[in-house]
Amino acid sequence: MGYDVHITRKRNWFDDEPKITMAEWLAYLESDATMRLDGYAEATTPNGDTLRYENEGLAVWIGYSRHHPQQQIIAWFDFWKGDIAVKNPDEEIRRKMWLIAQVLDAKVQGDDGEIYGAHGNVI
Repeated sequence: MGYDVHITRKRNWFDDEPKITMAEWLAYLESDATMRLDGYAEATTPNGDTLRYENEGLAVWIGYSRHHPQQQIIAWFDFWKGDIAVKNPDEEIRRKMWLIAQVLDAKVQGDDGEIYGAHGNVI
């Protein structure tokens, strides 16, 4: 498990509407050279098994200062049901989420409903 933070237009991230569209997300990704659309994520467990998750809207922030694929330190941005979610984001990632939200006319909201501002902190 983990704690998700969402880029959303909805009053609460779990509501049905209004949604960010896949077309809007893809257009954003094309405009940001620090983001890369992968469509899948893979991780190796300590016992050597490979876990794979596929989603056509899954992107990675390659501009993340801690980005290190060999150590499986990757900032995944997962487009799902009209939101973009990041699991357990640190302050730097939440700041990036806020910047993306500004472009998409959205906000950054945690699982418990709190809103994050430009500095990656709860406002």
